[in-house]
Amino acid sequence: MRTRRKKSPMKTYGTAAPADPFARSLICFESLAGDLASGQTGEMTHHQLEDLLSTRGRDLERQLLQDHLDLRALREEQALRKEQALRAKDAARRAAGRSRIEHGHKRGLATVFGRVTVRRLAYRAPGKPNLYPADAALSLPEGLHSHGLGRLAVCEAVRGSYDGAKAVIDRQCGRVAGKRQLEQLVKAAAADIGRFGDQRVPAPCTSEVLVVLSADGKGIVMRPDGLRPATRKAAAARKRVFRTRLASGEKPCRKRMATLACVYDAAPAPRRPHDVIAVPGGRTGQRETRRGPHAEAKWLTGSVAQDAKDVIAAAFAQAGTRDPGHARTWVVLTDGDRHQIELIEAEAARRNVTIHLVLDLVHVLEHLWAAAWCFHATDDPAAEDWVALQALTVLAGHTRQVTASLTAQADQHELTGSQQAGVQECVRYLTNHIEYLHYDQALAAGWPIATGVIEGACRHLIGDRLAITGSRWGIEGAEAILRLRAIIDNGDFEAYWAFHLRCEHDRIYQTHDQDRYDLIA
Repeated sequence: MRTRRKKSPMKTYGTAAPADPFARSLICFESLAGDLASGQTGEMTHHQLEDLLSTRGRDLERQLLQDHLDLRALREEQALRKEQALRAKDAARRAAGRSRIEHGHKRGLATVFGRVTVRRLAYRAPGKPNLYPADAALSLPEGLHSHGLGRLAVCEAVRGSYDGAKAVIDRQCGRVAGKRQLEQLVKAAAADIGRFGDQRVPAPCTSEVLVVLSADGKGIVMRPDGLRPATRKAAAARKRVFRTRLASGEKPCRKRMATLACVYDAAPAPRRPHDVIAVPGGRTGQRETRRGPHAEAKWLTGSVAQDAKDVIAAAFAQAGTRDPGHARTWVVLTDGDRHQIELIEAEAARRNVTIHLVLDLVHVLEHLWAAAWCFHATDDPAAEDWVALQALTVLAGHTRQVTASLTAQADQHELTGSQQAGVQECVRYLTNHIEYLHYDQALAAGWPIATGVIEGACRHLIGDRLAITGSRWGIEGAEAILRLRAIIDNGDFEAYWAFHLRCEHDRIYQTHDQDRYDLIA
């Protein structure tokens, strides 16, 4: 009686190995080399040759990648034929409940060389998702586009418009991604910035080095759905005076405020008032001017999605990692915004750290210049010496003397209400912030007294990219660009990208238990 042999629960198929797995790549290379040796290319200019090699060379690279992927797929299949490998994996497969292995599964992958096809084995079981060990070995993304293409999208999108980024990628890689897909790649690339910042530890400094913090805000033009509720309500209730333009003083109500903060180290650099502001008549050059503190180990952060309170808290957390024992002097530079000052003081109290708030000197100078035009004609050179004299007095710690002098000069010149508006605003500004105007103490201690670092960051991180003509942002897209630009400006992009790829691999493959399988290839 004939007995039927019991079928194996594992279904496999074998494939013969090709004589040369890179034969197609060799054909592609020989074709390109033959064309370059032909008489037709001998008449080309160098830029025509560059165009030819740029296109054909990318095709060769794509084919090399495709041949390598095909070879790995073949090796994966060959490994299944080895009895020892089957026995080693049998227990793990039964534990996962997947007793069937299928060949012929494939997926597309858009890379920096073009589109390729990844063929691999599928571990299957009823009611369970397929497992692809080769995907984990290659660390493939969930979507179509490779991590290399995602990195290129980030590098181009943070520098200019998405249209410009797409044009660059089309030239370098071919038509592998649309504008909307590039936006999605950039948003995904920023997913781990918060976790990355938590595990970064700054280099230690001596107790003499200052910890300097500063924050500022700048508006970003948003789409209506990205506005905060109060701004959206104001925009809906706004009645326009003109149909084609804004009236004087009319606000468009289309911006959402982004908050930026910076932390840096600075060695104290004591100075005197005339090191900062030249005396009336200018410097003689007989004495060398002392330089102010220099920013080192600068760290920037920003957010349009979070409130100012959260960004300031992140800055204090960064400062805390630099000085966990609060042994160093903490200097906080502010532009005078009352809400910002309240948030800073509340955060300092919560962390039980002593801070020294210093008002930005440049804002003081702007108010002094506004007052100067109340006493001087436009473009009068004497106005510069007048501002210098008032500024030197403020730097010497005699702010009350300046406010009294401004009021007396306004009365002496018999200025009317509208004529002395600049004087009144200057006196009000100095009086309201007088507790932060101890410049004499700051200069003697060698502290910075200007917010140039954060002001420059606002222009660079936001103005140069998020404020380009015609741009309108959603919250998620603006947040991704802002935070990625901050990472790049901090000089941490290479470290962040490696961290992001590790996190991405863990998200995709550890959750699917693909680490149970050891791919032999």
